[in-house]
Amino acid sequence: MDVRLQRLLRRNFHIALRGESKCGKSWLRQQNIPDAIVVQCRLNKTPKDLYTDILSQLGLNLVVEKSSGKTVKATLEATQELGVKILAKLAFKQTIALEANSTAKSKPVGRDLEDLRFVSDIIKESGRRLVIEDFHYLSPEHRTEFAFDLKALWDYGIYVIVIGIWSENNLLIHLNSDLAGRIEEVPIYWSPDDLKRVLDLGSDALRVTFPNRVSARLIEDSFGTVGILQRLALDFLDEAGIDATLDRRRVVGDENMYEAVAMAYAEQLNALYQTFAQNVANGIRQRANSTGIYAHMLKVVMDATDAQLNDGLPTDNIFKEASQRENRIKRANLGSIMRKINALQVDKGNRGLILSYDETKDEVFVVDKHLFFYRKYATAQWPWERVIQEAEDLGDTYDGQG
Repeated sequence: MDVRLQRLLRRNFHIALRGESKCGKSWLRQQNIPDAIVVQCRLNKTPKDLYTDILSQLGLNLVVEKSSGKTVKATLEATQELGVKILAKLAFKQTIALEANSTAKSKPVGRDLEDLRFVSDIIKESGRRLVIEDFHYLSPEHRTEFAFDLKALWDYGIYVIVIGIWSENNLLIHLNSDLAGRIEEVPIYWSPDDLKRVLDLGSDALRVTFPNRVSARLIEDSFGTVGILQRLALDFLDEAGIDATLDRRRVVGDENMYEAVAMAYAEQLNALYQTFAQNVANGIRQRANSTGIYAHMLKVVMDATDAQLNDGLPTDNIFKEASQRENRIKRANLGSIMRKINALQVDKGNRGLILSYDETKDEVFVVDKHLFFYRKYATAQWPWERVIQEAEDLGDTYDGQG
């Protein structure tokens, strides 16, 4: 994977790194592009917010004083030494006319962040690659907007690495067909054989042997995610008292020990996933005569198979099952709440997606594979049955949304 990424980095391509949570996307980027400008997407961020973040990381701040039609009066200010150097290069190359009272830390410019040539010139002068992480947090309309910006950035010689989680192959080309031939998508996927090799390398380094059943369960319970494998293996070795390379190789632990380790790890995840389930099941508001539509939706989703949630569970399937349990639920209202489930999950920093709704495909899919592990081993009760019962107790007449 490193070799392929290095080869692509030498070419005039955008690169899309697609893979599940904790599969090693960010680690791969850190190893191969250590000095990148890394911009994190968050719910409610716009492409303009991303460009503001880029300038900030480069020690620059664009102050727009007036903008009317195509006329922009703005000042590009340096807030760090790096920004001063970039301003100096821009002034030299573009022969910016300085006002009498301007300084090396401030330059008047007739452009703003909607001018992608302007943004591109600044990125070029930094000498660094641009990385956009967690692309899946952007709204569907902002993903499309940025996909069109990528074509313009390519034209200006800026080649971007976009990292995120999505279920559709070549999502960015789907959003903007002009990116065909200008972007290469690299899926990061861990097969059972890949995970077995990771386990074997670690075992050899420590001179330990996992029992066959333990090894099989470690791989099975990782759900194709190397981060889960590493955590479970580490907890298992801690339980076995192994924290350094042994003098000679030996078999450690047994399946009962692994079962206890898995249950203990699921217990640690209780707060995260119970809070997620509570927030989504309760929905945006609770009121008299509610159908408990959020809770019914979440129950159907959480009863779906791993394969369904990996590939994407259609809203039509959710409606079919949910409406059988509560006939007051309307298809239109279900579609409306599906568009709200991303916002219900995130924390104050607009991070923390576990499920994601893809509006273009009208499907929900799992972003965080730890959810699969948790629901396999958790002993705590899910909250939606209580929410559904409360909704039934509150009344029988309602329009179907709530």
